[in-house]
Amino acid sequence: MSAKTSAEVVIDGKVYTLSGYEGEEYLQKVAAYINNKFSEFDSIEEYRHITPAMKNTLIELNIADDYFKAKEQVIKLERDIENKDKEIYDLKHDLISNQIKTENAEASMKELEAENKELILNKSRLEAALEDKLLDKKPAGKPKANS
Repeated sequence: MSAKTSAEVVIDGKVYTLSGYEGEEYLQKVAAYINNKFSEFDSIEEYRHITPAMKNTLIELNIADDYFKAKEQVIKLERDIENKDKEIYDLKHDLISNQIKTENAEASMKELEAENKELILNKSRLEAALEDKLLDKKPAGKPKANS
């Protein structure tokens, strides 16, 4: 666990000492966020005329609204990540399936190529044997008849 950190910050013109397990930079960032909220509301004319208690309540509501919107955004992004993870899983599954099909097709192609080569050799042997048979049956030295 990190060591506890303290930092002096200015919020709405008042100095506060914030403590926490985050770094001083983070604590200053939180104070800056709250100061920005005060500045946003100070720029609204109607806000200037309400009681300090009401001003603080409006700022608290606004900060809570930011929080819940951010939380909803996180939930949405987590769902998106889950969907993307599922999509990636499905794509990986499809890829592996297609790789297996490709490997099987390549193996079949090699077998067919080998079989084709063997058939071509057999054909050549048969043609040669046929030619030999035909040459053996031809009477040697007899002239061909002219038509």
